[in-house]
Amino acid sequence: MVAQVFRFFRFGWIVLLLLRMLAGPTASAADDLPAAVQPVRAAPAEAAFVEIAATADTLRLIRAGGYALYLRHGPTNNAVADRVPKVDLNDCATQRPLTQAGHALMASVGSAMRRARIPVGEFRVSPMCRARDSASAAFPDRTPQIDVQLMYVANLTTTEKAPIIANTRRLLSLPVPGGTNRLVLAHAPNLAELLGYYPLEGTLVILRPKGGQDGFDYVASVRPDAWPGLLKQDKQ
Repeated sequence: MVAQVFRFFRFGWIVLLLLRMLAGPTASAADDLPAAVQPVRAAPAEAAFVEIAATADTLRLIRAGGYALYLRHGPTNNAVADRVPKVDLNDCATQRPLTQAGHALMASVGSAMRRARIPVGEFRVSPMCRARDSASAAFPDRTPQIDVQLMYVANLTTTEKAPIIANTRRLLSLPVPGGTNRLVLAHAPNLAELLGYYPLEGTLVILRPKGGQDGFDYVASVRPDAWPGLLKQDKQ
């Protein structure tokens, strides 16, 4: 009888060990394993960028100046690709063009910014034709500074895009005098490199420079179709 009991418990202990092995190591057991055989734990997923809609209070902030504004160019004809690697900055026929609808949309965005009384001082624009045409449509009375280091980066290698991303970061980070704002009109992939944010065409992105190498804070965005409601809210 004693022998039978012994065999029963020994068999049960073996079954328990097998079940534990199949289930994998517990948290405490895994901690005791050598590094080479530690179970792989999934890294936490990076949080997705959350776009914040600007309000009337946001307009009042940037009306006082001191902000960096990033404006994506208007809608383009995606059926016509940039003629990579032979894009000629002086020949718009080698580039994806702004559409007539894109021209009209940017004209409405520029008009809305003026009605919102947003002061713009330094004004820099990408050398790509779709950006320059967007600037002309939105601000026909302004002559922006064409900045080659705001070139569209999606067609470039990591080495080629590095100085462009660095320049974009600098323009969004440097202090801006009160009473005015710095406006950068360029491309979504360029901003995505810095923020993980791909704004809709014609979107105004509002950023607060922290100065020097300290970077900037994202404040809010104004999508092109949000201007009428925002201006109405601003009058209340």
